[in-house]
Amino acid sequence: MARVTSARSTAKPSARERLLDAANELFYAEGVQSVGIDRVIEHAGVAKASLYNTFGGKEQLVRAYLDTRHAGTADRITRAVAEHDTPRAKMLAVFESQGRQFDRPSFHGCAFVRAGAEAGPGGLVKEAADNFRGWMRDLFTGLATEAGATDPAALGHQLQILYDGASISALMDHDSTVAATTRAAADALIAAATGAPAGA
Repeated sequence: MARVTSARSTAKPSARERLLDAANELFYAEGVQSVGIDRVIEHAGVAKASLYNTFGGKEQLVRAYLDTRHAGTADRITRAVAEHDTPRAKMLAVFESQGRQFDRPSFHGCAFVRAGAEAGPGGLVKEAADNFRGWMRDLFTGLATEAGATDPAALGHQLQILYDGASISALMDHDSTVAATTRAAADALIAAATGAPAGA
């Protein structure tokens, strides 16, 4: 039994896994448009045919890369939210979770904002970016409803804009205070929308 476990643990990643790993590293660090498909293939150590057989082309690979990041980010945020009891604390936990990413050496901003800004209207890439931002807005709006906001949709939209802006500011300014400033701004918005004092 030990030999079977060892063999599985040392199994070589599939071509799909290697392509997604390479795409995640290169696309996130340098941008979707800056990285050519040949670099991804070389970095992954697979044949060009493997990419086209697995994904069909670059746009489909970018979509798969963004879908993978969506799943990972959503899992991180969902776990952070689950650690709190009140809707207000849950909304602030989203920003706290985001803020912890800002100090990471590998932080290069929001993958969805960057990819969406680079993509033309329509297409798989824009769709994937919009899906994530829609998920984030729905999360905020649902929590705003639970918190008793007078206009949950408006608060959800405001918090999504703040979330997007925070990642852009953290990337461009390299300022460690962005996370605390963003959380304070979110707290003020929630207070104004729910009638509860900030910091409550």
